[in-house]
Amino acid sequence: MADPYFPQMVFTGEGERVPRVLVAPQRYIQGNGVLDHMGRYLTLLNAKRAGMVISGRGQQSDGLRVVDSLKNNNIEPVISTFTGECSLEEVDRHVTNLRAEKLDCLIAMGGGKCVDAGKCIAYRLDIPVVVVPTLASNDAPCSALSVLYTPDGVSSGAEFFPQNPVLVVVDTGVVANASERYLVAGMGDAMATLYEARVCLNNPNARTTIGARPTLASIAIGEICAKTLYDQGAEAIDSVTRCTADTCLENVVEANTLLSGIGFESGGLAVAHGIAQSYTAVPVTHQNYLHGEHVAMGTLTQLMMESVDEAKRVAEFFARVGLPVHLGQMSLGSDDNAALDTLIEGTINWPTSHNMPMPVTPELVRSSILSAHELGLSVTRDKGDSAYRKLHSD
Repeated sequence: MADPYFPQMVFTGEGERVPRVLVAPQRYIQGNGVLDHMGRYLTLLNAKRAGMVISGRGQQSDGLRVVDSLKNNNIEPVISTFTGECSLEEVDRHVTNLRAEKLDCLIAMGGGKCVDAGKCIAYRLDIPVVVVPTLASNDAPCSALSVLYTPDGVSSGAEFFPQNPVLVVVDTGVVANASERYLVAGMGDAMATLYEARVCLNNPNARTTIGARPTLASIAIGEICAKTLYDQGAEAIDSVTRCTADTCLENVVEANTLLSGIGFESGGLAVAHGIAQSYTAVPVTHQNYLHGEHVAMGTLTQLMMESVDEAKRVAEFFARVGLPVHLGQMSLGSDDNAALDTLIEGTINWPTSHNMPMPVTPELVRSSILSAHELGLSVTRDKGDSAYRKLHSD
């Protein structure tokens, strides 16, 4: 069992000035058809035997392409089936299964929770992790941390690692053939990048997830990330509708995955993700909504603490692409006090919430959630909610 790693103890000692730190994966590879060349990419690691953490469904679809590519390059795959939750119990099961296999690296292939579990497993096995996301629904793939959950799916904290993934490989052909809802959820996660990093940059007391100060590079990344979404997000949805990996989709996938991934980890998080993680403790929102949809609601709440004008711009974009903008679109109501109390408590207890420039109190969180809700209602009255209803029609 590897010792727990705490980056805050590495980057800032007692009495030292807090440095700026940029963290990123060693290689990021994105394009239509790249899964068919995974074996060649793994020659960078001189790998001869590679573990694969992947769902049973994935093993019968895109996983076959990776296995074939590995075998064609004389790399032996060792499969371990992911069952759906990034919990310590799931991680320990894979570690037990794979410890005796003498692996050179571990491939984590699937959605965000499989990717995060893979990072935990590889750290315990003391081998490099190669991340192969099959969706562009979140910014987990590039980071050196994993969000952990209970076996029931409630957020239970985070685990950090000394190194980012050695390779992140994103096949945009696979993304183009997934449900458009996943791409849209990724936009919700990615849009928070700029607004949370900007808060951290402007607050000298704020710290990134590794305990450092934001870099200017991470803010610039957040800016181009948001611009890409504003300019090309709607067109990328149309690309997925047509199952086409065109330039618009390539750009938005990069924004959702690489730009947001580097941007959040090197720029910092704030209330948006505090709210988002708290939604996992509300059963109806945990069971029916994606992480990026939670983050979208968190971003609007954070912006209501800062700038109504900016909040309106973001809410109008969210409504245009089909992200939720009011509590009703999360199966909640403004009078659901039990859910609101859960969101408030979770947000107050989430460390990055306190990167905001003002005291984040229960009263402020409640009023901001309700103000964001009212803003969302006004936007949908003006702009309609056809995009949201289309994504959630199933």
